Parts: sequence; C-alpha cells; structure tokens
Amino acid sequence: MNLSSHLQELQKKHQSLSEQVETAQRSLATDDLQVTGLKKQKLVLKQEIERLSHS
Repeated sequence: MNLSSHLQELQKKHQSLSEQVETAQRSLATDDLQVTGLKKQKLVLKQEIERLSHS
C-alpha cells in the first residue's frame, strides 16, 4: 500500500469515527466513557494523518 492510499484509508476511518461520535452523543443510551473512547481513537488517527502528511 502506498502512502497516498494509506492516508486515504486513515481519513475514511477518521470520518467514520466522527460520525460514530455524533451518533453516540445524540443517543441517550450511550455513556460518556464510550464517547471519550471514540474521541481518543479519532485523535490518534488525526495525529497519524498529520505525521504522515508532513513526512
């Protein structure tokens, strides 16, 4: 897998997590711990995307 396709895949995962966070925040059944976990995963992906973009 080349760098460009890897970055695209990471961006897709990041977008998916964004949607999951939004859905979870609207749901009364979702606890804050789950939302926090999703946000942490999203942040890790964002940092990886930025790191690879600037290398």
